[in-house]
Amino acid sequence: MTRYQHLADLLAARIEQGLYGEKEKLPSVRTLSQQHGVSISTVQQAYRLLESRRLIVPQPRSGYFVAPRQALPPVPAMTRPAQRPVEVTQWDQVLTMLDARHDKTITAFGGGSPDVEQPTLRPLWREMSRVIQHNPGEIFSYDSLPGRRELREQIARLMLDGGTIASADDIVVTSGCHAALSIALLAVCKPGDIVAVESPCYYGTMQMLRGFDIKAIEIPTDPQTGISVEALEMALEQWPIKGVILVANCNNPLGFVMPDARKRQVLSLAQRYDIAIFEDDIYGELANDYPRPRTLKSWDIDGRVLLCSSFTKTVAPGLRVGWVVPGRYRDRVLHMKYAASATNVPSTQLAVAAFVREGHYHRHLRKMRQIYQANIEIYSGWCRQYFPCGICLTRPQGGYMLWVELPEEVDMVCVATQLRRLKIQVAPGSLFSASGKYRNCLRINCALPPDEKHRAVMAQLGEAIYRAIEAPEESVVMANGAINGFRQ
Repeated sequence: MTRYQHLADLLAARIEQGLYGEKEKLPSVRTLSQQHGVSISTVQQAYRLLESRRLIVPQPRSGYFVAPRQALPPVPAMTRPAQRPVEVTQWDQVLTMLDARHDKTITAFGGGSPDVEQPTLRPLWREMSRVIQHNPGEIFSYDSLPGRRELREQIARLMLDGGTIASADDIVVTSGCHAALSIALLAVCKPGDIVAVESPCYYGTMQMLRGFDIKAIEIPTDPQTGISVEALEMALEQWPIKGVILVANCNNPLGFVMPDARKRQVLSLAQRYDIAIFEDDIYGELANDYPRPRTLKSWDIDGRVLLCSSFTKTVAPGLRVGWVVPGRYRDRVLHMKYAASATNVPSTQLAVAAFVREGHYHRHLRKMRQIYQANIEIYSGWCRQYFPCGICLTRPQGGYMLWVELPEEVDMVCVATQLRRLKIQVAPGSLFSASGKYRNCLRINCALPPDEKHRAVMAQLGEAIYRAIEAPEESVVMANGAINGFRQ
């Protein structure tokens, strides 16, 4: 963390604790510089950061003052999807989003990529170079089917933080978490089966089910505590469900961490109805609180939880290094991995293993947790500033995704189509539902640096939403004029 970020966090904590009251004048730049032994420019940067978070306001020739406290928007209510098995749709919209990844002219608020520009990743770059230079025989050869033992040993150590005790032999390395979950589903389910999912649910998981011809049944989910255990039990009584997919820690897209008591209740249900739990823990290491939250796998005594994760969101998606801890399904998972993709790339596995072993991974995580937490505060403030009244915002407990619920009359599918022509990409809420619900919602990727460019585009997004409410048929023309004016 830089000095100005540390100072900003210190001042923010004092404001939150009431040590600086509402509308109270803050110490001058020179006073803070002397008190904390930092430069004047450091204090100025800290104040600018607090201003962007809308915690303080400047007054010309008077200094900085604590901003009046604003009532936070409410959190979205418990979701209420149709509780029956359905076939997943929206593939065309997802494909359009995937195609936009490589267009550098598009501002991608709808994607899920982490920030890969931080200097804490430099040791990984050096490790990759070293591995390629000094291990040509290994990196050009076939890997073992479960993956490099060096890496699996490091993953086993990392999982202890989440309460999961596993050996290297319990872990199967995959090409990312998507591949891990795919193999896990293939090991347990067959075409025509039914799987329960949180609602809303990550659209990549939805499309995976569609590709395997597996039906999804959406379960009501609380944006602060997770899947409804009562609704899940009712679904298990009514339908022949084979398993449930959960992102219990730093959920995507809602950002909650499921309480431990609820995790144990879900596991108890799975045991009673003899179903599998597919646990996607890809964001678990990015929880705001330390120690990180426990996994469902940590309470698993009969091997029914298939824990899937990767370094995609914590480090970089291009590594394509993930894993699954398959429990009782290990033999089947190995068979499915061999059938689907065989072995993995040795070079990235070796580099990541060294990155973790040398302590660089944990240093990187500490940095990214702080950055993402601050980013979410800033983006939440921009939503309150630029979006219409009556919105609901999640309070993410980790990760970098923000879920916004807009007034009912807003159709984000139409708004997204309009914005796409203007080189702005957003993820409408309907992508996160098998049946196309949540058309008045969107997910925002807060890993994008909250700089002036992204602030301006958020303002344009708000303008497009206003136009959609006031005059839907004119929203394209009006938004186009606003964007063109901005670009000038």
